[in-house]
Amino acid sequence: MKVLGPNDIGVKGYLIEYDAGHISPNDARNKTIISEMKNMDLSQDLILYAVLQKYNTPNKNGRIYPEPVLRRENDKYQEIIKNGGAMSELNHPTSSLIDLDRVSHSILETWWEDNTLLGKIKINVSPGWQKMGIISCKGDQAANLLRNGNTLGISSRGVGSLKNIKGQNIVQEDFELVCFDLVSSPSTPGAYVFSDLNDRAQYQEEVQEKVPELNNVTSLMNRLDNFLSK
Repeated sequence: MKVLGPNDIGVKGYLIEYDAGHISPNDARNKTIISEMKNMDLSQDLILYAVLQKYNTPNKNGRIYPEPVLRRENDKYQEIIKNGGAMSELNHPTSSLIDLDRVSHSILETWWEDNTLLGKIKINVSPGWQKMGIISCKGDQAANLLRNGNTLGISSRGVGSLKNIKGQNIVQEDFELVCFDLVSSPSTPGAYVFSDLNDRAQYQEEVQEKVPELNNVTSLMNRLDNFLSK
């Protein structure tokens, strides 16, 4: 199985998105957060909030996640969160499996605001980091990058296929969400990781306009035999 590119229609593979949240040290709105991280108490848990995904909106990879598909996968993800298994990695592997040696953070909670899926994230740091700032795991690496003002993105990882409908690459019903990895690639402008939920309003994003009649298209797709996963 391979990572699907923009033109890989009708085949099942890895769907990796670089279209959600990031921390940019060059953005004036992030200066307070970056300052907090540079001077943070290492002994405390590092909890952040981020935009994780969006439905019915074209992303930078030219894909659209229909609302029913993304809501279904988020609903399924709640059981994983409840059981403490919502772990993710630092950087994407080309696999649907989560490598425990590369786990850097966990998703503690997700919720919807309009078409945007938001999440509460805990960076999984080691006792060595908390006591003396020693870097010995991927969570420590992520925390150190944030403390030094580096940009980290949030990128969903899943398995599924695409179908081109009216010129739009639509993620199909066979999509399965795996996790939300930390990556270095820039993401959609305006979708930021932030440290205080009360600051949500100042991080409102300017998203692309939702695709017209996408819900009607999705309804039609649901009635087609070839809509089902192969």
